[in-house]
Amino acid sequence: MIRAPFRAKPARHRSALFLLALFFRPALFFDYTVYALSDVDRLRRSRDPDARRARTRAAAAARSCAGGRHRVSSFPGFLRRDWKAPRPAVEAYRVEQKTGPLDLLKLIKQRAPAAPARPARRRKSPALPHLPSPAEPSVAEGVARARDWLLARQNDAGYWVAELEADTTVESYFILFRTFMGRHDDPRIPGYARTIRRCMLPQGGWATYENGPPELSVSVLSYFALKVAGVSADEEDMRRARAVILDLGGAANASTYTKFYLAFFGQYAWSHVPAVPPEMILLPSKIPINIYSISSWARAIFVPMSILYALKPVCAIPPECGVDELFAGGRENADLSLPRPPKVLSWGTLFLLTDKALKMAEKFPIALARTMAIRRAERWMLRRFERSGGLGAILPGMVNSIMALRCLGYPDDHPAIAKGLHDLDALEIHDPEDDTIRVQPCHSPVWDTAISTYALGVSGAAVDEEPRLRSSAAWLLSKEVRTKGDWKVKNPAPPSGWYFEFENEFYPDVDDTVMVMMGLRTLHAPGASPAVDAAIERGLQWVLGMQSANGGWASFDRDNDKSFLTNIPFADFNAMIDPSTADITARVLEMFGIVAPERFSPWHPAVRRALEFIRKDQCEDGSWYGRWGVNYLYGTWQVLRGLRLIGEDMRKDYVRAAVEWLMSVQHDDGGWGERADSYDFPSRKGKGPSTASQTAWALMGLLAGGEGHSQAARHGLRYLLDTQRRDGTWDEAEWTGTGFPRVFYLRYHFYRHYWPLMAMAQYLRFLRGYRP
Repeated sequence: MIRAPFRAKPARHRSALFLLALFFRPALFFDYTVYALSDVDRLRRSRDPDARRARTRAAAAARSCAGGRHRVSSFPGFLRRDWKAPRPAVEAYRVEQKTGPLDLLKLIKQRAPAAPARPARRRKSPALPHLPSPAEPSVAEGVARARDWLLARQNDAGYWVAELEADTTVESYFILFRTFMGRHDDPRIPGYARTIRRCMLPQGGWATYENGPPELSVSVLSYFALKVAGVSADEEDMRRARAVILDLGGAANASTYTKFYLAFFGQYAWSHVPAVPPEMILLPSKIPINIYSISSWARAIFVPMSILYALKPVCAIPPECGVDELFAGGRENADLSLPRPPKVLSWGTLFLLTDKALKMAEKFPIALARTMAIRRAERWMLRRFERSGGLGAILPGMVNSIMALRCLGYPDDHPAIAKGLHDLDALEIHDPEDDTIRVQPCHSPVWDTAISTYALGVSGAAVDEEPRLRSSAAWLLSKEVRTKGDWKVKNPAPPSGWYFEFENEFYPDVDDTVMVMMGLRTLHAPGASPAVDAAIERGLQWVLGMQSANGGWASFDRDNDKSFLTNIPFADFNAMIDPSTADITARVLEMFGIVAPERFSPWHPAVRRALEFIRKDQCEDGSWYGRWGVNYLYGTWQVLRGLRLIGEDMRKDYVRAAVEWLMSVQHDDGGWGERADSYDFPSRKGKGPSTASQTAWALMGLLAGGEGHSQAARHGLRYLLDTQRRDGTWDEAEWTGTGFPRVFYLRYHFYRHYWPLMAMAQYLRFLRGYRP
């Protein structure tokens, strides 16, 4: 057995060894100083049983870095002349910086910054009654029932997919889209209208999430769609909706995207919508402003919208379908000019002046440039129709691209339009009970299948005993991306990754890729399946290539974080860029710890930079913002899970602050809950009705933080057991998924199930002595 060169000794002995080292071998004194300052020495001196996994990682990394060049000896290893110190931090620094001799000052400067200071006052945890340790059989029974429920809902092809619910903008798009395409008598339009009316708030207007307040842009679009569908403005609910819209500022203050749809039907002047110049597609990707400097979803919206802006179509509708009444004082008297930025010297002012200049230039157009730009945008869209469920496989891009092709003269029977219409039809869900038609913004089969597979694997379902798991693994393998997409502009790695939908070959994302890899590895140990091993290795290289310069990971692109672009007038939907986020970065670390723990540790260069990013992104109260789930509960849980799996010391102050924050926001019923209003009002973080999915997140966060035996964790588990239905699943009315913060939220209908299953399965493993 290879023994560590420096054993834990009392402080006085360590001081004496320092002096001996300085006398006998001065050069090694500096090397050992760095080694003692590093986390390796701290982990070796730790006696906490929870640090056992981290110590094992440290020893493995030390042996790897030293190459096995130190010999077993009872004499203090670093005094031996043939000893070369196993210094993971030093070796990682040398590899990353490509330097020769160790530069102590540089290494110390490279250390992660201090954790954010804890707030002087912290909210106390709720006074919950004492609960004994849960009985393992009751937890096992709950896990078994949840596992059976999920397996029973697997598709015959091997995947899982549940409804993905959004606000009424999606049904509104369908009404307006079918009218724009000349299908105003489509028999499905009344079904969309009934869905919109059913979702109207009692006081009038429409919200962006369940039980939320009325939102102006959603309300304007829904009201307009109902009028186009034939609903009279004199009906009582329409009067209430109109009063709410005017109270919120009227249609003149709606979002740019809403104004575009009003302009398509002559309800808003094209001269007053922000310019979307198609010439932008001609700009090279090397300059700061180009189509690849904005997010992938903004790109899928911008390119077809630029064609529509250049052509400025207007679809005639009957006068009674107009919405002049939504403008305070009438549309003729409304101020339709773009809002001025609060600061004169700002990016907003510069882009506003640029918008005015572009509109003036349109009066004297360069025909050749405009024609070239439109044709380039047309080819760009058609290229991305291949092996995808529409442009970007998400509703706005799909709808806008078909409308753009129609304006370019494509007939309905053209293959591109015919396929696009078929893809849109597939998003509909017909409910015969109330004769409504709901519309999904996209499908989520890869995401649902990856999480379901991961949860089932954690719950103990074995691929050798359950044939349905073999089919899910095979289906996931078939969805790996093997062609170059938009990500290739900034990532030189070979093609790989997974996307979110049934088909979206050009747009794999890090979050889905990481979740798929964890699901596959949970089912197949290394060496058990060559196909899985090869796919995971390709995925690892692709994910590593997606790391941004700031150390974090984003969704679809690398270094897509030019914040000045959010000041462009048409970028008011809060999704212009795709910056690194703590939740995705931490999920990448979780994946490293599951699929390749022998290759990744806190001293790996990519991991060190990710940890530094995570620490910088932490809120003062210890929580983390959640970009893709609501909200601070989602971000905080995921970070704690990632830190645990990568081998971070969970006793550090910044980690303990996160654990204490989770405990402080637990509800009296033992659960956790948070609504989307926390994106607008951070004081609302951790506040909202308890939900199964968010309680599961918090429980997994506590398990990762070493609080499995705490009363908070026991009450969280008890909440899940008590609220589980007899058929094995849970009820959940709240929306806990995030599309675009403050703008667009989602209700994943499987979130209420596979997250609680995963949490209870992790707790069951904890009771059986497993420590991640």
